Amino acid sequence: MPNANNWQGDVLRDLRGTPPQQHAPDHGSAQGHAQAQSHSPAQEQHPAQQQERPQSQGPVGTGAQPPSRNTAASPGPATPPPRTQRPSRSPDSRPVVDSALTGTARRPQRGESAAARISRAVRRIVSSSTAREVAELTRTAEQIQQPVTTGRQIAVTSIRGGAGKTTVAALLGTAYAHYRHDPVLLVEADPALGSLPLRLGAESLRWTTADLADIVEPQMSLLDVTGYLVQLPDNAWLLPGSQGRIGAMLDTAAYERVMVALRRYFGVTVVDCETLPAEVARVALSAAQARVLAVPATLDGITSTYAVLQWMQGLPRHMIAGTVVALTSTTSRPGIDIEAAAEKLRSTGAAVHVLPHDRHLAAGGELRTELLARPTRLAATRLAAEVFQLSQKRR
Repeated sequence: MPNANNWQGDVLRDLRGTPPQQHAPDHGSAQGHAQAQSHSPAQEQHPAQQQERPQSQGPVGTGAQPPSRNTAASPGPATPPPRTQRPSRSPDSRPVVDSALTGTARRPQRGESAAARISRAVRRIVSSSTAREVAELTRTAEQIQQPVTTGRQIAVTSIRGGAGKTTVAALLGTAYAHYRHDPVLLVEADPALGSLPLRLGAESLRWTTADLADIVEPQMSLLDVTGYLVQLPDNAWLLPGSQGRIGAMLDTAAYERVMVALRRYFGVTVVDCETLPAEVARVALSAAQARVLAVPATLDGITSTYAVLQWMQGLPRHMIAGTVVALTSTTSRPGIDIEAAAEKLRSTGAAVHVLPHDRHLAAGGELRTELLARPTRLAATRLAAEVFQLSQKRR
């Protein structure tokens, strides 16, 4: 298995300079996006055919010179074949929710009751906290909007299922897509019937992480890549982990190949990992610039997480310093003192954010930000800001 730390170093070396014929589009530039040539799955041209274009001058300072006019006629070394071949047939598109189950979902409800919303509105009118809240939101938005020199990868995982891992990943990706101007990618690295597409409101799935690992090529443009992704609102994109089939697999080699290739196109990538200690999850956590550990606000959840954080204290300092615990309230009346539990977890050196109970999130359907309770939106935005700040400290 490739070493995760070496892989991360290879990524950074690759992104410091783009070799000839591999000029990556600027994910923050609308002009570069518009000038990119389309290479969507509907096209029949193989990526290897694009290598027949004349080579352009290399990056400044490399000493590379454009070929002279008579070099085109002289025989040269044969163009090496592409590393991978396009599959003989494209996968069929499958709906995220089976048509037989679409009628079982109820109408989504708001995150808090009407009485709670009215009470909060009255308190805001008669108090002076509104100005402070606006100022805090402004500072938080500015933190999220900071530019990046290389794409930031944020891994979200949990110790066990049902901890709210996918919900936290969806909240983070939605926040980054809302506040940032460059493309944002959400990757589902949990092929075992992951629910990230359902949470993000995707209607159908076609290409998966494992499929894209056999297709992606260094010379692809942003338009080429997004042809294989699921488009989401606010310039966000989704790469599913499976098509809802039991037994779908994702190995570390395929995951590494996809993440190395896609990082240059997206300012922020949020990865919904498998639960620990799965192999792909361990590689993703090691290579990411920041990590989020979703934890349910229960006694067993706090106990297990505290043990894991104590173990992480024996790892290199950046591992726990770049980890944020998202403590999620699964019920309106949790059976523990959440603030006391958060302080205990912070004593290990990890940051802790509390996500309050939200009726809309608890329903488990499509995430609609307009239905979230206001405390949930504020808490999710603060979490996204701190995680992004931590990712900026790790190169």
